[in-house]
Amino acid sequence: MTGVVADLGEFGLIRAITARFPGGDGLLIGPGDDAALLAAPDGRVVATTDLLLESRHFRRDYSSGYDVGRKAAAQNLSDVVAMGARPTGLLLGLAAPGDLPVAWVLRLADGLRDECAEVGAVIAGGDVSSADRVILAVTALGDLGGAEPIRRSGARPGDRVVLAGRLGWAQAGLELLGAGAGDPAELLDAHRRPEPPYAAGRALAAAGASAMCDVSDGLLADVGHIATASGIRVELRSAAFDIAEPLRAAAERLAADPLRWVLTGGDDNAFVACLPPSSALPAGVSLIGEVTEGSGVLVDGTPYEGPQGWDHYRHP
Repeated sequence: MTGVVADLGEFGLIRAITARFPGGDGLLIGPGDDAALLAAPDGRVVATTDLLLESRHFRRDYSSGYDVGRKAAAQNLSDVVAMGARPTGLLLGLAAPGDLPVAWVLRLADGLRDECAEVGAVIAGGDVSSADRVILAVTALGDLGGAEPIRRSGARPGDRVVLAGRLGWAQAGLELLGAGAGDPAELLDAHRRPEPPYAAGRALAAAGASAMCDVSDGLLADVGHIATASGIRVELRSAAFDIAEPLRAAAERLAADPLRWVLTGGDDNAFVACLPPSSALPAGVSLIGEVTEGSGVLVDGTPYEGPQGWDHYRHP
């Protein structure tokens, strides 16, 4: 579809977007009424929300509309999985300038739809408005299926700290893009479109994770949240991290430290969890440290010097 969103108007834009979204068994009433209606078999609903602002969380000269849609959905769906729940639905708030191409918005919708399909969730509805830049407000819902939620406050001394997914790739991609690099695609795409290991997150929940968090603000920051909530210390071992060759090559190219990317880079949406000693380690999950008595986070026995991860009020 050609043209800009101002040509369609608010309700024409809503119709164009919602036409891209299929229904699903759990969606009892979809877009078109004052509110949507989704089934909640468990009787409890897990809910999370995220804001993505153009120039703050993504740039249109770095990422396509499809990339932004995948990223916006992934950031919320991974939060639901980290709570031990099955994602069921997504709500989208979109504000955009009137001169934004309709084609960009429709590819955004396609990205949201395709990421939701990865976990069997539906897009239930939302709202649109005008703004001087693109702003996305995404809310994800989930169902616990009778299980207890996995909170950040459940870690206990003796638990193992484990990781599912890759770390540092999105940060490396962002810094490469900032330096004007056009390759390697695998790192640039990691920033544009994260790939949360949803199946591994579910496996960690099934294995009895005592605490779990998706890594969106940086590993040190996110395990720090677990340490604070649980009243324990997390001790990480740098030798446990496999620094992949693309990260090593990019770090040499940018004169950067790849371990810094792994420890403090955000937006990979991996899962970090604490597993009791009696729990089996799921396939594809690596052991990166342990939970001990104390407080805070240590790397190789000492506090990590420098920023621990992303903070919206301390980053430019």
